[in-house]
Amino acid sequence: MATTACFIIVSRNDIPIYEAEVGSATKREDAAQLHQFILHAALDIVQDLAWTTSAMFLKAIDRFNDLVVSVYVTAGHTRLMLLHDSRNDDGIKSFFQEVHELYIKAESP
Repeated sequence: MATTACFIIVSRNDIPIYEAEVGSATKREDAAQLHQFILHAALDIVQDLAWTTSAMFLKAIDRFNDLVVSVYVTAGHTRLMLLHDSRNDDGIKSFFQEVHELYIKAESP
């Protein structure tokens, strides 16, 4: 089974900071653009949920076909977003926590 993942870091002002397409699925330009579109469309949902919950990890906030959008919102309202076809919520949460730690280290001198 081919796995698909698109990871993006979005600033509090909705500016993409980092983006990566990973996975073993066939790499196509139109697929990459579709993944970007799905993640950016989910930003409105994240904005609404961020003010109604204190949880940092927001799992499965949106779905498109067999792809799921999961989000981790930092205290500074930076959004770590992952578009994936996995069902491993614990693994995804661990991934977000590790990326968040690395992000803090990169931002702090």
